[in-house]
Amino acid sequence: MQKALLMVLGWFLVIIVIIVAVHQLRLSDPYVRDVLQQEGKVSQGNAIFQLNCSGCHGTSGDGRVGPSLRRVATHRSQVGLIYQVTSGKTPPMPKFQANPQEMADLLEYLKTL
Repeated sequence: MQKALLMVLGWFLVIIVIIVAVHQLRLSDPYVRDVLQQEGKVSQGNAIFQLNCSGCHGTSGDGRVGPSLRRVATHRSQVGLIYQVTSGKTPPMPKFQANPQEMADLLEYLKTL
């Protein structure tokens, strides 16, 4: 019983180390650092959202083809949101290649949903 508990604890620690390492790797990305250093503007982020995101996520972020983005900023980290938006790894969502200021604006707007 004790051996099984130690194995579970060991795997848990391995998973935690991997998660921390991936997060640190993402933070080392120059684009991510640039985005996080910018001060986003909600009004600009809203405009970017309406032009690029509302077709799938709805004009208020309630979801249509894509999922609802209500309270997404409380469920996902800013780094996670940056990668979600820019990667295009969640079909049918396309890659969105925003400059760092535009991404910072979009992140600021997502906080209001």
